[in-house]
Amino acid sequence: MKFDGQRVLVVGGSSGIGEAAARAFAEQGASVTIVSRNAGKLAQSAARIGHDVLSGIVDITDDASVAAFFDGAGEFDHVVVSAAQTPTGPVRGLALQDAYAAMNSKFWGAYRVARAARIKEGGSLTLVSGFLSVRPSKASVLQGAINAALEALARGMALEFSPVRVNTVSPGLIATPLWSKLDEAAREKMYEGAAARLPARTVGRPEDVANAIVYLASTLYATGSTVLIDGGGAIA
Repeated sequence: MKFDGQRVLVVGGSSGIGEAAARAFAEQGASVTIVSRNAGKLAQSAARIGHDVLSGIVDITDDASVAAFFDGAGEFDHVVVSAAQTPTGPVRGLALQDAYAAMNSKFWGAYRVARAARIKEGGSLTLVSGFLSVRPSKASVLQGAINAALEALARGMALEFSPVRVNTVSPGLIATPLWSKLDEAAREKMYEGAAARLPARTVGRPEDVANAIVYLASTLYATGSTVLIDGGGAIA
């Protein structure tokens, strides 16, 4: 799985799964660009990754921001979309404004990137969804619906964008900075409880998801696929 001389864009590369994916591609020789909305986080992430990673500011919820970036970005061999801010809650408890914002970020954000990005023939586009698409939660109904919509979008685009390959990686519980709002004791208790319920007996790491992303990008026979990286959460 070598990517020497290939250009890779990771949307949402300033933390968590996106940063791990950017590092994995860079370690395999790719020329990597990471983008997100936060310049400070991008600079910190680029410093952690090393390998002369490039960065840029893109707000995937804004049509003009996405268009402006891709107008001057040229062609990429592989594009990964892992950026999203998705407020969650029960259907009757989540404010409609927050529900619209979640859909705009994770679904329409990926849609904007997909339609604007220029990807070389034989290259790939990989979206990050989540296992709630197949294992819904009554506390996160909308999030599951958005993830399912992303996976359906990817399958359709695999037909439309051919010979560019389009796939989805669907993570379960991953130990990322997303959970930093919890104090350390509460976070560790949550991880331990989740691990005890999962067949894999562990929670995921960003690197686990990054491995699947790199695998899909490097496998020329993979398109229209959804790869679950959930510790068995969908079957538990």
